Amino acid sequence: MLGGGLSLAGAWLFGGLDGGTTTVREIRSAFPPQVGFESGDRLTINQIYGRSYRGVVQISTASEVQRVDPFGFGYREQQQGLGSGFVYDKAGHIVTNSHVVRGAREIQVNFSNNESMNARIVGIDPSTDLAVLKVKAASRALTPLELGDSDAVKVGDAVIAIGNPFGLSRTVTAGIVSALNRPLTSPSGFSIEDVIQTDAQINPGNSGGPLINAQGRVIGVNTAIETGDSNVRGNIGIGFAVPVNTVKNVAGQLIDEGKVAHPYLGVDARAIDDDLARVFRLPVRRGLLIERVRPGTGAAKAGLRGGTTNVTIAGETYVLGGDVIVEVDGEPVASLEELRDLISDKQPSEKLRLEYYRGDEKRSVKVELGSKPAR
Repeated sequence: MLGGGLSLAGAWLFGGLDGGTTTVREIRSAFPPQVGFESGDRLTINQIYGRSYRGVVQISTASEVQRVDPFGFGYREQQQGLGSGFVYDKAGHIVTNSHVVRGAREIQVNFSNNESMNARIVGIDPSTDLAVLKVKAASRALTPLELGDSDAVKVGDAVIAIGNPFGLSRTVTAGIVSALNRPLTSPSGFSIEDVIQTDAQINPGNSGGPLINAQGRVIGVNTAIETGDSNVRGNIGIGFAVPVNTVKNVAGQLIDEGKVAHPYLGVDARAIDDDLARVFRLPVRRGLLIERVRPGTGAAKAGLRGGTTNVTIAGETYVLGGDVIVEVDGEPVASLEELRDLISDKQPSEKLRLEYYRGDEKRSVKVELGSKPAR
């Protein structure tokens, strides 16, 4: 579930804005030593919070939603939401999640000194669930957070999250990186790549806030939590953050162009393993079976074919009859992650060469990449 736009009146998972004053407790020696704060070049949780909290903001939104009453008549209802964000630069740019601000009629950004400012949307990118806002503030009043390198993140690294869960402003929680390279479905329906999984407590209202490493640098934007049960409203120890290297790329394009162009092949595919190859008598034991080719995409224009026959085995449905991709630009591909990585190195309108099988015949084709649609 998306972790953030805490909605005060609607059907979002993250509701229940809680008023009042928040007390932040500074944690030092009580933190489990295996997490690795306070050693080497690592900072204490208190030190990280002290240098970062001024750059974390609370984002309040107001929007209108269309409702239908029990008699079938439509009406518009005012809805308020809450999320988090952080200062990206001295120019007044704020990074948050797109689902926190998308559709908002009014956006207010609240800083650590309790000053509130109106913000405008510079651009949103639903494909990565990121957005950039801008406020008119003097540069000396802004505290941009230092950005790290998410490619250097390792499982077990110590991290903290700062945000506004349930409206409790600038709450800090701590944990570790639980896993890397998790897939996460964005609001646009596409997969966000290389998502960071953490057990640092992330709750409704944390969305858009920073995930920070033990050196005090942002490594991700907290975006979603796994609830395990649609009735669960809080954290169960599994949260997800968009990696900061993706944030740098997307925020840079949004600031410069107001939009983001993602390279897009236009296929839905499934990785082949030994069992799949044997049961369905596929021509190779490793590759990607194309199940669907999206109309109008580079893959469609290049003549690639998707599957035509649905087959269900042990409750799992496969779409058979499509081409099988085995190489991209001379690199063997055996997983969707490998395909995404090779595509992400390109730009829209660039070409790549695919080696694929149609039946038992191996073929080659050049495909011109398009731009990933907004939805």
